Amino acid sequence: MSTDLVVIGLGYVGLPLARAATAAGLRVTGLDRRADVVAGLNAGRSHVDDISGADVREMRARGFTAVTEPEVIAGAAAVVICVPTPLTAHGAPDLGAVRAAVADVAAHLRPGTLVVLESTTYPGTTEEVVRPRLEAAGLRAGVDFHLAFSPERIDPGNPAYGLENTPKVVGGVTPDCTKTARALYERFVTRVVEAKGTREAEMAKLLENTYRHVNIALVNEMSMFCREIGVDLWDAIRCAATKPFGFAPFHPGPGVGGHCIPIDPNYLSYKVRSLGIPFRFVELAQEINQRMPAHVVDRAAELLNDVGKAVRGARVLLLGVTYKADISDQRESPALAVAERFRARGADLRYFDPHVEGWSVGGVRVERADDYLDAAAAADLTVLLQPHREIDPALLADRARLLFDTRRATADHPRVAKL
Repeated sequence: MSTDLVVIGLGYVGLPLARAATAAGLRVTGLDRRADVVAGLNAGRSHVDDISGADVREMRARGFTAVTEPEVIAGAAAVVICVPTPLTAHGAPDLGAVRAAVADVAAHLRPGTLVVLESTTYPGTTEEVVRPRLEAAGLRAGVDFHLAFSPERIDPGNPAYGLENTPKVVGGVTPDCTKTARALYERFVTRVVEAKGTREAEMAKLLENTYRHVNIALVNEMSMFCREIGVDLWDAIRCAATKPFGFAPFHPGPGVGGHCIPIDPNYLSYKVRSLGIPFRFVELAQEINQRMPAHVVDRAAELLNDVGKAVRGARVLLLGVTYKADISDQRESPALAVAERFRARGADLRYFDPHVEGWSVGGVRVERADDYLDAAAAADLTVLLQPHREIDPALLADRARLLFDTRRATADHPRVAKL
């Protein structure tokens, strides 16, 4: 084999994987059909928040290269698929990118190769979708080549946990496939956990994110009524979190974003619905979390009304439009739904985000503020959606004419309205 590892898909999951493997001494090639991404990486530029240009140049110095041609798979000892798995317009799993990647692997598969799917999907995908396509040419999984699933656990912007020190779950179609996948990941991950099989590994990922999805919905729904009954929910959460067992704190916000929380639980509910069984927890959680942007705008309308302003014609500044603090990733960001609702009510919108140079809502560009403090002082209402570290909450609270903090970044500042 001319390459130890080919990583298919060089985004938020694939590029950190390629970096860790390269740093551990593996010969790594990245495969991505996006020519601009490949050209950028080969020139030493990064398009992923947690990977710097210096990191990419170090990878290149260690032998990493990016390509667009799938023929590189033929010379690989292992292939890991890290392509996106979004939802269709009807909320069903879209496995188009997975199927395309598997077709590339099948066309160049050689005996002895390890193939691992990392893309989040519903239980059964590895056995029911990936395996038949790879075996179509006559090679058998578990006999002629190894096949496994290992859920990605990348948390963009997390300073404490990265790929190397986050336990890696692996499950193969046979015990030998599991052992082979484990041997690969143990070369650059501190701890590898074996699942009974691919379905258990696939379910583990969905269980993790469904757990978060449901608990975020719980506190989001509580936030809608706690203010009405005179309860500071954030303080209640703080107190509950002192219990050393049986409780994990979750916090309300303007909605959920990123790939994991808004998307992954739908893969599980899709599989359950195919069995004719209702999965009410996920569907209710989705309904509650999707309601939060509307709740934010309704609350904002109340705040403007209290100072004699209507939403229509009001100058509204949105601070932080990414789905998470201190990153540039806008996937499924609730800021988009918030902005759409403000626009529908006739607000005059501006935004500030140090990580987003240009932002459009419904195909219409939103004006970007250069100085968030001056913009907040001029706006009729400022809504803090994402507390990036470049935004000083104390200064913002003092300068803003009217501030609505959806993340509790300003603590108990008396002039600030909270979610």
